[in-house]
Amino acid sequence: MIIAVDFDGTIVKHKFPAIGKEIPYAIKTLKLIQQKGHKLILWTYRSGKELEEAVRFCEERGLIFHAVNNDFEGEEFDNTYSRKIYADMYIDDRNILGIPDWEKIYELIMDKEKE
Repeated sequence: MIIAVDFDGTIVKHKFPAIGKEIPYAIKTLKLIQQKGHKLILWTYRSGKELEEAVRFCEERGLIFHAVNNDFEGEEFDNTYSRKIYADMYIDDRNILGIPDWEKIYELIMDKEKE
């Protein structure tokens, strides 16, 4: 699956434009999901310097995304504004019911994988 993941409020606590503390198990879970063969796209409002800082934050912890604010790496897009990207699933704290803890997210993805 292709899974789009928000940054602020999903991987880290909200502190924009700064980077908040990592939400427990977020990066560990995302890396496990990647190991299962799923592609992760960082899908965030951040752009410019703030986006670079978020990408670097994840990379320093071993989380490398398939693409950032695009459908695929190398796609040319003016990322000074947000747009919806294609994914099979979106993980975002702004969901209508909020965001479950990362253990539950992992279970939901593994269940979806079995379908």
